[in-house]
Amino acid sequence: MAGVTITAVRKWFGSTQVIRGVDIEIADGEFCVLVGPSGCGKSTLLRMIAGLEQITEGEIAIGGKVVNRVLPKERDIAMVFQNYALYPHMTVRDNMSFALKLAKLGRDDIEKRVARAAEILALSSYLDRYPRQLSGGQRQRVAMGRAIVRDPQVFLFDEPLSNLDAKLRVQMRTEIKELHQRLRTTSIYVTHDQIEAMTMADRIVVMRDGIVEQIGDPLELYDTPVNTFVAGFIGSPAMNLVPGIARTGGASPGVEFEGGARLPLPRTARAVDGGRVLYGMRPEHCMLGSGASLPAEVVVVEPTGADTQLFCRFNGQELSLLIRDRATCRPGDRVALVPDLDRAHLFDAASGARLAA
Repeated sequence: MAGVTITAVRKWFGSTQVIRGVDIEIADGEFCVLVGPSGCGKSTLLRMIAGLEQITEGEIAIGGKVVNRVLPKERDIAMVFQNYALYPHMTVRDNMSFALKLAKLGRDDIEKRVARAAEILALSSYLDRYPRQLSGGQRQRVAMGRAIVRDPQVFLFDEPLSNLDAKLRVQMRTEIKELHQRLRTTSIYVTHDQIEAMTMADRIVVMRDGIVEQIGDPLELYDTPVNTFVAGFIGSPAMNLVPGIARTGGASPGVEFEGGARLPLPRTARAVDGGRVLYGMRPEHCMLGSGASLPAEVVVVEPTGADTQLFCRFNGQELSLLIRDRATCRPGDRVALVPDLDRAHLFDAASGARLAA
């Protein structure tokens, strides 16, 4: 196993810069998830770690060794792709052992490694089948088995679950996390799905437009997003961001909204009097109540059984509310939205930066 260090890495495709100076330190044995919207550069960065893309500037080191000019096959990494990349004419056994045969390992060693990986991934009874005879989840297990048998320093996962249906994705992400806990091999996982990132990662790297917006463990990013992009991207449903004006000159500092509604400042926030701000409230940290609140109209009610999601409209903006119970309100009802002041956030409207106390 080995850590991975990414230092001042930049990447151009012709005149287009897609990675704009990225610095990431991934510890030995860590499960690190690169997450962000499509086109943010996360897959390009993963391919540079693998050696499948050249680095324009900067350095990537694996286990303390700079690998910029090291061939992919010599980097001691194993990659699991989105489309499985299995050989259709080979059995599961042959797919898993192919790289070992190329490396000229002994037959006994190959059989032992394949048997171990098959046992870990519950594939022992499928070794003589062909990929066409397997389900999507089983094919992805074979792809992971092919990586495991190599016993690499680093696993690289490039959106491996995106071709699976929703139920199977949930099952497979649990299996991948359990696999990492058994093997403790350094793993770098790319996804655009923030739920995958939150549930699987030891640490998350949030990317946008080729830069790193924030790095931290899942709850750190959830509780203390550094800006509105991270606040809106991490968490499902997304955080509500309501524009207003900070009023901090009086005895009761707060935020005033169009139409005269007013909320107290979040307890962890600061602001300059008269400054344009965005009041951040996660749907699950907002309640129906009275007093200092936002008067809103219920637009849609979505009961799921365990909880109820309300979509409300305030000043023409749609806000979501997640109630951990059954809701009695109906579309058209007027309600008062009250934020949890210990968990609400304030952001600068111009820069998007979090205004922490």
